[in-house]
Amino acid sequence: MKPLGAEEVHFICISYCTQSIWRLIKMSEKAYEAVEIARKTGKIIKGTNEVTKAIEKDKAKLVVIAKDISPPEIIMHIPLLAKEKGIAVAEVASKEELGAAAGLKVGTASVAIVKEGEAKNLLKEFGVK
Repeated sequence: MKPLGAEEVHFICISYCTQSIWRLIKMSEKAYEAVEIARKTGKIIKGTNEVTKAIEKDKAKLVVIAKDISPPEIIMHIPLLAKEKGIAVAEVASKEELGAAAGLKVGTASVAIVKEGEAKNLLKEFGVK
């Protein structure tokens, strides 16, 4: 087998990175969609304090956090707490878009889906049973 050249390695890396980026974008879009559908047909909880309580009480099915929160310490505990409880976490880019999906006129750092409603199939894509 002939070793790969620099151009071939570069192409493979670019191709892999592009696929990974598209996968992340697609999952972000699905997270926004799941929040919006669950808001309309199920139940969601908004805001970091309420989301934290939902995780602690094992009520959250999926937690969605925004990456553009400043300072990041506001939501830093959520993924760790969710992992302890076996709750799936999705990250999205924008607190404004997350707020809009949650039916708010302002941004929100986090949302928990507690009753999935018609978003049940979407939640399966995040590993929710």
